[in-house]
Amino acid sequence: MGALKVGDFATATRIYTAEDVRRFAELVNDFNPVHFDEEYAKKTIFGRPIVHGPFVITLITSIFASELPGPGCIYMSQDVRYIAPVYIGDEITARVELIEVTGKGHYVLKTECKNHAGVLVITGTAKAKVV
Repeated sequence: MGALKVGDFATATRIYTAEDVRRFAELVNDFNPVHFDEEYAKKTIFGRPIVHGPFVITLITSIFASELPGPGCIYMSQDVRYIAPVYIGDEITARVELIEVTGKGHYVLKTECKNHAGVLVITGTAKAKVV
């Protein structure tokens, strides 16, 4: 990618499987029953097991590392809001858009994730720099 400019964007898509959720839980030691136990999850506002929110955000970080801003990107901060649950089997598309250049190699990016039905599930703003 050439010189970055406001309005540049990139997307990435992933389907979250039960095996993915299990492996993520093992990595971060988060075995909250809301992610695994059907009976427990039925009693929550979600009605069924959900994917870990931070796991979904890794789809955004994959864009940072590979496309926008790209290789050498350091993720400095993230303001994130979880809007709707992500369920096992959902296809999620993350979109990262450059909204401000604050200095050489310093960027502010709008981040969002939507499910296969177009429902916004995560939104936020991130700061990144390229070293």
